[in-house]
Amino acid sequence: MQQVGPQELAKPESRRDFLRMMKRRPAEQPPAAPVSSSASSPASSPSSSASAHWDPAMARVAPPSPWADARVRLVRRATYGPRAADIADVRAVGYQRWLNDQVTMRIDDSTVDAEVAARWPNLSRNGIDLVNVNAGTLRAELQAATLHRATFSRRQLYERMVEFWTDHFSIDIEKVGYLKVLDDREVIRKHALGKFSDLLKASAKSPAMLAYLDQNLSRAGAPNQNYVRELMELHTLGVDGGYTQQDVDELARVFTGWTIAGAGDFAFNASRHDFGAKTVLGTTIPATSPSIGAEGVKEGELMLDVLLKHPSTGRFLATKLLKWFVTPEPTTEQIDAVAGAYRATGGDIKRMVRATLNEGWLAQAPLKLKRPFHLVASALRGTSAVVANISGSVNSVTALGQPLFLWDTPDGFPDLMEYWVGNITPRWSYATSLASSNSATTVRVNVAPYLTGTPDAALDRLNAEMFGGEMAPATRDQLRAYLTGGTFNETRMREALSLAMCGHDFQWF
Repeated sequence: MQQVGPQELAKPESRRDFLRMMKRRPAEQPPAAPVSSSASSPASSPSSSASAHWDPAMARVAPPSPWADARVRLVRRATYGPRAADIADVRAVGYQRWLNDQVTMRIDDSTVDAEVAARWPNLSRNGIDLVNVNAGTLRAELQAATLHRATFSRRQLYERMVEFWTDHFSIDIEKVGYLKVLDDREVIRKHALGKFSDLLKASAKSPAMLAYLDQNLSRAGAPNQNYVRELMELHTLGVDGGYTQQDVDELARVFTGWTIAGAGDFAFNASRHDFGAKTVLGTTIPATSPSIGAEGVKEGELMLDVLLKHPSTGRFLATKLLKWFVTPEPTTEQIDAVAGAYRATGGDIKRMVRATLNEGWLAQAPLKLKRPFHLVASALRGTSAVVANISGSVNSVTALGQPLFLWDTPDGFPDLMEYWVGNITPRWSYATSLASSNSATTVRVNVAPYLTGTPDAALDRLNAEMFGGEMAPATRDQLRAYLTGGTFNETRMREALSLAMCGHDFQWF
């Protein structure tokens, strides 16, 4: 790219000038990307060379100075983008009341519920009805409904937690088909802000999870370890949580017989269960007789309780929640506090989330780069887009590298800046495409309200709708220079909207 000098940076008159400035603005420039992830290869891991050069300090990006209001920072982290109405709400009721309303879900979301039910009716059907529905149709409906809810739901924190748990209990829909539709409804959404014990136990008996990790193939004499290994490594204890390969071997025997029946039902097949003695994490399960039949399922249920009570589980979940909402490098004090909420409440997710979204911690939190799903949802929200058909926006999420429910390994999409930050040019292209959208049958961004006054009035509106009223002065100066650099009309306003979405203070949150 051609080098530009400071004087050129101060007065952009073309879209290219603006993008140059956003890329070179030193005061707010995020660190350079060590990796370039390909949008066409979304499931690939960061390159080994990138990992070798990764510096954790790069994850700490300070917010712009105008981001001083803790209430607005809460809305940024707990939603898919602060809209003017959200900011008005939090300023009216205060930090704690707004957070409490979101955590307890005392918010009417019936409009969105009705829209989802009407537009994607398969998502409320049972397994018997879904068996013969085209897999591609079901996948498209689930992806569309998920993006629709993230964009338009008033229960924004709940949707953020649905995304969190979808990655925590990640399942590739390509392998399990309609079972993932049932898992999304009966496991993830049902328990996203409930008790972790209920969530874990529902996942353990989810036919989608059992099929995805081959638990349905496990039997006495040939126990499959895929599910139980992820149960300890990814779902409860964490990879450093204190278990051994011997624990994996024994736990696989415990869960023999856990399988699937009918059209998406859990079943315990006693004829496949290993009734011999086992010892897992110091807990001994004595040998029993096959004559106890279905009672054999209680061995696995006992071990789920052992895992839930293990001290590593609370700390593992606390660390992940803190990274999701607050910082890539949580302190021991922060982890202790959130893990303490887990122990004190028996794994109440609401209480853990409340502890995580600590007002003092959030005020000091470094910026996070929006993942593609977050970016697209926040762009639709910030532009007040009228969405008649959201499938094109789902395609954009896929093109940006995050095809929903299609991550092929059980660890979920990375929650790491270095994985996503190299994808900046496609993100800018998406912003341009959305800002120019003006279709009554797909997506329409109406810029007419911006054109009723002066460029400064348009910027005031843009600041309120997309930046929570905290647009960085440098961004405002550059956008103003662009808007006043030619005829103030619909074309220039759409371009300014695109440039605003390309800016650091929109790409990060």
